[in-house]
Formats: sequence, C-alpha cells, structure tokens
Amino acid sequence: MNKTEQLGAALLASSSDAIVATDREGRIVFWNPGAERIFGFTQGEAVGQSLDLIIPENLRARHWEGFRHTMATGTSSYGAGDLLSVPGLTKEGRRISVEFTIVMLREGDAVTGTVAVMRDVTKRFAEVRDLRRQLAEAGRPKG
Repeated sequence: MNKTEQLGAALLASSSDAIVATDREGRIVFWNPGAERIFGFTQGEAVGQSLDLIIPENLRARHWEGFRHTMATGTSSYGAGDLLSVPGLTKEGRRISVEFTIVMLREGDAVTGTVAVMRDVTKRFAEVRDLRRQLAEAGRPKG
C-alpha cells in the first residue's frame, strides 16, 4: 500500500468524524467508525439502509427533494467546501446538530452517489443558542 492509500485508509477508519457514502437512491454504502460513534448505529445496522436512518422525520421530504434534484442534474445548491448545518437523528432517537461537507461521486458525467463528512456540533450549537438568549435578555429594559 502506498502512502496515499495509507492516508485514505486511515481517514476512512477514523472515529473522529462521520464519513457516510450513499448510492444514487440514498442507500448507505459506507459507514465509518466516526458515524458509529456519532449516530450510534453499527456499520452492519447502517449499510444498506436509507439515509432516513439519520434524518429527522420532519426534514425528510425536503432532504429527498434536494437529493433527487442533485442526482438528476449533477448539480447541488451547495458549492465545494460549503459547510452545511442540519439536525441529525441518533439510534436512541435523540436529535443532534451536525455540520458537514458533501462530495458527489461520479462515473463520467453521471452522479452515482454522495459522500458526506460530518461532525457533531450539538454542544457548540447549544452554547451559541444560550449566548444569544443571554444577550437578548441583557438588552431588554428592566422593569
């Protein structure tokens, strides 16, 4: 294995960030240890399942509308390097906040799937929300 292959294997096997790949239909085809840590599903539980596994029910229609558009057109509303923030769903049914980047998988001009690199930012999201609330309260007139 050359250095590039070693680097790729090390990144894919990492448990720090979730790396999730899908096929054109949105079925999970790759689920790394980071995805197991963040979402709670084992690789065996996730691979072959729909992304609905980690998408809160109230957001699924919107997600699939965008996903189908991207698969059909090969374009996304999100540019390379755009950091997306969305709620996710864990195995226990708990909502978390995740930030991620997405890459299209292609064979020639055809899009064959996606790869997302995700990070759990639930704690930071809650801290920012609390700070905003405190600022709003501090700005209100007393009395």
